[in-house]
Amino acid sequence: MGMTDENDDRADGPEKQRGRMVMRRSQFQSSTTDQRLLDSRGPTDWVHTDPWRVMRIQSEFIEGFGGLAELGPAISVFGSARTKPDDPFYTKAEEIGRGLAEAGFAVITGGGPGVMEAANKGALEAGGVSVGLGIELPFETGLNTYVDVGLNFRYFFARKTMFVKYAQGFVVLPGGFGTFDELFEALTLVQTQKVTSFPIVLVGTAYWAGLIDWVRQTVLADGNVSEHDLDMFWVTDDVDEAVDVMATAQDRRQSPAPGAGEKFDEPHRPD
Repeated sequence: MGMTDENDDRADGPEKQRGRMVMRRSQFQSSTTDQRLLDSRGPTDWVHTDPWRVMRIQSEFIEGFGGLAELGPAISVFGSARTKPDDPFYTKAEEIGRGLAEAGFAVITGGGPGVMEAANKGALEAGGVSVGLGIELPFETGLNTYVDVGLNFRYFFARKTMFVKYAQGFVVLPGGFGTFDELFEALTLVQTQKVTSFPIVLVGTAYWAGLIDWVRQTVLADGNVSEHDLDMFWVTDDVDEAVDVMATAQDRRQSPAPGAGEKFDEPHRPD
């Protein structure tokens, strides 16, 4: 009788199910998991920790992959954000954006002003897809008004991945350190065969002449690059030539002819 009374007493009291777990007596919690999530207040230092940064970085890649996966053939256009609308290179960038769109390419820029704005404008007005990949900077904010598809990034490396992953080539107009950064990353990726069938065109022979001369006369002369590395890029002042290089490379990628398109030394792997 006593045992029965004791078991009856232990069976009394509140009971709660949390997911697959049953909680009774002293383990009972009156609040719900959702309630604790939404009511939670406390220290905010955790949003500045590396584990949380990893989640933010992951989200930038997910948003980038998801937003651009169906973009189709595209060309990334780089150049200075400081180029004014009355600068001849603004006009040239606009013509390049237009020419690429008419050739069937989407145009990807950094989404800012100057050369980026001009290329986006040319693509938009030609009926092409105009993409801007912005970056959080202390002195530049917002995407230019000619961007159709825009993504903003916190991290340069996530943004730079999108420039390369979803483009079939680069057109590089005069610019500063950011432009040089993108140019040399592209050259490195081609040199190391991380990307294949990836044309790079420098627009502005006078602007790029000093850099190319230094590469040839100093870097090549010292044996730090090979002669064939200088064949990785074209230099021109002609808009039609720049567009034609991209279109020809795209035709070659789509061709069934031997040697066309991408080649891999190893069997394709899912990674």
